[in-house]
Amino acid sequence: MSTSRRKGRASRQAARSSSAVKAFDQAWRQWKNPYPPIKQFSEDQIEAIHLASLKVLSDTGIKVLSEPARTAYAAAGMTVREDIVHFDPDRLMELIAQAPGKVTMHARGNGRDATIGQGHVSVCTTGGTPNFSDLQTGRRPGTLDALNSFCKLAQRFDVIHIIGPFVEPQDISPALRHLHMTRSVMSLTDKVPFVFFRGTQAVADAYELIRIANGISREAFTERPFSYSIANSNSPLMLDDLMCKGIMDAAQAGQLMVLTPFTLSGAMAPVTIAGALVLQNAEALAGLCLSQIIRPGAPVCYGSFTSNVDMKTGAPAFGTPEYTKAAFASGQLARRYNLPLRSSGVTASNAPDAQAAYEMQMSLWGALMGGTNLLLHGAGWLEGGLTASAEKFVIDVEMLQMFAELFKPLSTSPDDLALDAIASVGHGGHFFGTEHTLARFETAFYSPLLSDWSNFENWSERGSADATQRANAIYLETLDRYEEPQMAPDRLEEMDAFIARRTEEGGADISR
Repeated sequence: MSTSRRKGRASRQAARSSSAVKAFDQAWRQWKNPYPPIKQFSEDQIEAIHLASLKVLSDTGIKVLSEPARTAYAAAGMTVREDIVHFDPDRLMELIAQAPGKVTMHARGNGRDATIGQGHVSVCTTGGTPNFSDLQTGRRPGTLDALNSFCKLAQRFDVIHIIGPFVEPQDISPALRHLHMTRSVMSLTDKVPFVFFRGTQAVADAYELIRIANGISREAFTERPFSYSIANSNSPLMLDDLMCKGIMDAAQAGQLMVLTPFTLSGAMAPVTIAGALVLQNAEALAGLCLSQIIRPGAPVCYGSFTSNVDMKTGAPAFGTPEYTKAAFASGQLARRYNLPLRSSGVTASNAPDAQAAYEMQMSLWGALMGGTNLLLHGAGWLEGGLTASAEKFVIDVEMLQMFAELFKPLSTSPDDLALDAIASVGHGGHFFGTEHTLARFETAFYSPLLSDWSNFENWSERGSADATQRANAIYLETLDRYEEPQMAPDRLEEMDAFIARRTEEGGADISR
């Protein structure tokens, strides 16, 4: 290859390397999956899992540690014996049928609403990790500064639709943490936020800050969802007090609740995938049912997180074939009930390395091709959820952008069929210089954020940076280019005044 051709190729690669031209694509702001979801089981097998779940719910029941929740279940026609709720299958299915099959969460920013269900897909960042890592300082406990950095990173990429709680800012007391986390998400991004179920006071505080940031009345806030929350059952077959309160609080406020059993096959769930799915399904239906008892038609999402453990050590494993099969099957179960599906992009890797990438890719195929509507932990998850990684976030964004391009429909218009171009080139020619190519060359193909397509010599001349090192450079550049989304000053002032008042009052008691 000539020197001039190498330099030209290198300059094009350098132009592609800037994250500034990769962050935004209006078509990435709302996905719709054009492909039929992969089915793990036959319809008869899914029905067998469904019927087995109902038998578990009616015969074994769910241990419910919240007295108000037990009272609500009893009023709805379920049988309560001490702290065990036994479900009437017909009544249960009547309640589940009241839940909407599609939900739109309304964001502060224009064009940032996120729809889930019926083929619509929304992607969320990772969340809830106690640690943060980047190449500059390594792994360390989460701080508010780390959370802020991730908010700025997530705001920049259109392929991210929803903000997760990223990292726990352990430099802020638990009683006040929810206030500062919510302020960061609402001021540094204009996307749909997350609310932790950490007691009624903390939930109410977060809802109030989100309401203020959106500039709406309390009545308007309860009319449609502006946030989402996760309720995790305590597998096997338990709903604790905080989760029950969260389910009821979200339903009363009209906010999205995602009921997600954390069923690890071989540990908290049967070692067979079918048995683990029976348990997952029973726990999910029990929690979703409570939401509909409190408020018929409350927005909910069927959560799937069934994976397996390493049977040699007991450690959770993610991105496994079993995880993928369970994700496919969970999609079938969610569609059986006409509910949106939540899945996740996860890995057990301890570093943003090849293992992290291939396990994440396996998770994404299971989730997205299984028909998920809400992809949680879509960017940044590392170490089985114990660390949010800056470099892993960028690597994941590359994969997500590729899926977004995969989901874009293709045209077969006369221009796209290219008959004139084919005729003009004829036999044995090439299409580089045709008018058809020149009119489209800048937008014809996906242009990568992270991948380096240069030859070995050019790559070596630029320092031989691997994908993780390039991801770190994009992370730093993205923070440098960050622009805060506009918010009316009076809203921010009202948020700060609310936080100051709640801080003076001692914050929230997160134990109840």
